[in-house]
Amino acid sequence: MMSITELLYKKRFGGELTSEEIRAFVQGVTKGEFADYQVSAMLMAIAINGMSARETVDLTMEMAQSGDMLDLSPISGVKVDKHSTGGVGDTTSLVLVPLLAACGVKVAKMSGRGLGFTGGTLDKLESIPGVSISMDTDRFMKVVDESGLAIIGQTAQLAPCDKVLYALRDVTSTVDVMPLIVSSILSKKLASGADVIVLDVKTGSGAMMTTVDKAMELAKTMVDIGNRTGRRFAALVTDMNQPLGRYVGNALEVEEAIDILSGRTQGELKEVSLQLGAQILRLSGKAKDAKEGYKLLSDALDRGEGLKKLAEMVKNQGGDSRAVYDTSLLPKADKTEELPSPRAGFISKIHTNMIGYAAKALGAGREKKEDPIDPAAGLIMRVRLGDFVEKGQSLATLMEGSLSRTEEAKKLLLDAIELGDAPVEKPQLIYGVIE
Repeated sequence: MMSITELLYKKRFGGELTSEEIRAFVQGVTKGEFADYQVSAMLMAIAINGMSARETVDLTMEMAQSGDMLDLSPISGVKVDKHSTGGVGDTTSLVLVPLLAACGVKVAKMSGRGLGFTGGTLDKLESIPGVSISMDTDRFMKVVDESGLAIIGQTAQLAPCDKVLYALRDVTSTVDVMPLIVSSILSKKLASGADVIVLDVKTGSGAMMTTVDKAMELAKTMVDIGNRTGRRFAALVTDMNQPLGRYVGNALEVEEAIDILSGRTQGELKEVSLQLGAQILRLSGKAKDAKEGYKLLSDALDRGEGLKKLAEMVKNQGGDSRAVYDTSLLPKADKTEELPSPRAGFISKIHTNMIGYAAKALGAGREKKEDPIDPAAGLIMRVRLGDFVEKGQSLATLMEGSLSRTEEAKKLLLDAIELGDAPVEKPQLIYGVIE
């Protein structure tokens, strides 16, 4: 067995690890052959000295192959996926996946749960009565092949090396290291088996990358590394200086997605969903360019085909598809309460991460994976950046339940929403497209 001490020495002094050395490191991590302090030392050496593009590709591929590699070849046609780096009120998957299926591409999607201030697609889906996010592989393949879409939980054996590395990155201040971010995100996406993957890289006060420059760097690096693996990648850098949608919470975000697919709601959430989908249709060959892809998706939405596909997915996954057409069947909060503005002024800044923490305090999120959540809890944002509000005007509607820590949520919201005396420019929604 290759010595971890040798690998550490080489990387500590800026050496470039060979493919064989990276394979040995990943296998040792996955099998538990190295002590946590040795793996942590390697993470810090990578943080200090970086990795070449070739090293990052090798690390990504070895991490992807550290567990199950899903073979989607039994599914006919082009298999597509999207990934968001995480945000608040970011319900793009529930809008986009049905629309993509309506346009004839196959979406075999594995998603995660919410943690910290970010929401999780699985929690949102499970707020629909009866929906199951568990499905064996054969059934998953059959459903996607026949109906074009399914969203399920990631298997325990999907990129297991990443689970070990991520836990150590979290406690060694190496979460924001570019090669480690790239390999973590892409290894799971590659293991999931899609041919086409479009990334939504968030930037702002509710994102991992708080500056546009860092977000652009991450997006470009992931597209470059992703394309080197033989898959087709693109990325959008999108704004997270305020919640993407107005609804923050699980059943609430399902309701907003349904409102968009029904044509009742416009806004930034719809626009980002369509822009992401346009790139997917371009890369999958369903559209000659993004403009045509955008039109195909818009037309499918206008015809109600996205809504029908969402209802079909809910039914296929054991849920009550009537809720797609009648949102009163979704879980509802025990109590609602308005949060009044303490003074008149312009909404000058929103600390989006604190909005997410406020929703969590109301019961919509969790600190640990095993924490319970209230599917009906959350909040509805009544203001956007640049809006003028009068004193006493509602900033947000709180949706409360038995798990709610309401006073904590109110304080977080009041601290999160800054008021100024002068108008401010509304933020750009999409900062760049990396094709």
